[in-house]
Amino acid sequence: MSQIRKEDIKQEVFDLYDDYAHNRIDRRLFMQNLSAYAVGGITVASLMGFLMPDYQGAVQVQANDPRLKTEYIDYQSAKGGGTIKALLSKPEGAAQKLGGIIVVHENRGLNPHIEDVARRAALAGFVSVAPDALTPLGGYPGNDDKGRELQSKRDRNEMLEDFIAAYDYLKSNKDCNGKIGVVGFCFGGWIANMMAVRIPELSASVPFYGGQPAAEDVPKIKAPLLIHYAELDTRVNEGWPAYETALKANNKEYKAYVYPGANHGFHNDTTPRYDKAAAELAWKRTVDFFTEKLKS
Repeated sequence: MSQIRKEDIKQEVFDLYDDYAHNRIDRRLFMQNLSAYAVGGITVASLMGFLMPDYQGAVQVQANDPRLKTEYIDYQSAKGGGTIKALLSKPEGAAQKLGGIIVVHENRGLNPHIEDVARRAALAGFVSVAPDALTPLGGYPGNDDKGRELQSKRDRNEMLEDFIAAYDYLKSNKDCNGKIGVVGFCFGGWIANMMAVRIPELSASVPFYGGQPAAEDVPKIKAPLLIHYAELDTRVNEGWPAYETALKANNKEYKAYVYPGANHGFHNDTTPRYDKAAAELAWKRTVDFFTEKLKS
């Protein structure tokens, strides 16, 4: 069987996976359509295996990294799902209060990749909290397919309340200096945009390829924004021109970057949509932005 390489995969395959990952097609139709690209010794099963996330081989910051103190905590979300579980991470032995970062997962709950990102944020010198919006349904089930199924059963505005409650939790955390930002991916990018709408005191917001708020909500934004998009992510990018027009019309502070040749999900290093150069540049920009807004 041929070894599959990212360079050999047609863009249509990544677009097909995007439809599947966002519940626009079910698994049966995904596999059926994928069969059209199973050629030259490549099977549908091998294509599926290539496209699915690899959580074992892509962890950058291990759960037991001695440079960090990490623990699972519970906090209350009275307007959302009630008691919410989250991963709390901070640098080991930090002698002063730190800026806080809320890390918001994609549409499948708090999986190992997002926990890794939360630890990366802590390693950069912040106290981070990564909530699991699937907590009311039992939490991330250990499988992204089941995670997406569970998340589809929750109302996204109720989940937004869960992340707003995470802001309140972090605001009162003894290790936080009171300056709090949010970074989110896909669904989490929409949450990051909407937290900027809903929380006037938010210090910074970094949505990665996230859905945009309505134009009439943009005047409510007070937080500076750092916005990341992928050039090939046409579905999400459709909403950007109107969003940028509203940001400019209301004199909002923002920077936006579109990463050439990158797909939706380019920051996620557990799937072949990962673009190393774009991901590393976007993350550096994110850390620098948070350093400026949360530590000064």
